[in-house]
Amino acid sequence: MVRPEVIFAALRMAIAAVTAIAVPVYAGQSPAAKRARRMSKSTSAHISTPTDASETPAVRYAKFSQDDCEAELTQRGIEFTRETGDGVLAPVRLTGSLHGVVFRTDQSEAARETSRWEIADCRLVLALDDFTEVLRAHNIVEVRHYSMYRPPRKWPDGKIGKQHEGALALDAGRFIDSTGTVLDVDKDFHGRIDAKTCGAGAAPRPPTAAALELRAILCEAVDRHLFNVVLTPNFNRPHHNHFHLEVMAGVLWFLVH
Repeated sequence: MVRPEVIFAALRMAIAAVTAIAVPVYAGQSPAAKRARRMSKSTSAHISTPTDASETPAVRYAKFSQDDCEAELTQRGIEFTRETGDGVLAPVRLTGSLHGVVFRTDQSEAARETSRWEIADCRLVLALDDFTEVLRAHNIVEVRHYSMYRPPRKWPDGKIGKQHEGALALDAGRFIDSTGTVLDVDKDFHGRIDAKTCGAGAAPRPPTAAALELRAILCEAVDRHLFNVVLTPNFNRPHHNHFHLEVMAGVLWFLVH
């Protein structure tokens, strides 16, 4: 059984983490009021601290050094090049698919070759590579995303970032299968802000075939603890069109909202 003080510490860290993610601006509100509006009273219901957290993929990968992480990519046969990026511990650019699944933005092929949005921390890539087992089971061959790395402004030398500033999060918008069928988070998730995303009692409304398939893909990844933070359209309006999938170093909790 997880001690109460561990749960409370996890909750405090999770709230601090998610309040750093971009939210809508409401005229006349202070930054503190905006954060308070954004964080619902039920946040704690979306956090878990499994007893075997240290053995989960997300937590294990987050501990890797750059050299150890790149060695793991090489062992897995993943094609990549080492990149540079302020705030990124182990920046890489994928030069091929992850076990048959392509992760890419909507940019042109030429633009993608130098796009900062396609840089990822190596540790995120390991989690995404594990995710491909789920994706391939659902016949998904391509994931279109909005970004992984979003370069920070005026970043202090040597400081390692989190979330998109550290290239540790992917905003996945569309999942495409081998027939060309598209599962679009914006159109097919069928959620509701503050609704439960996975587990008993969670379900899309209406439960269309596309919504059920999309929810199954996401929740299977959640069950495997591939990402510490999973944010969906159920979280807030800025996430209406994507899944935010994030590996976070130094934590033993998981937030699914």
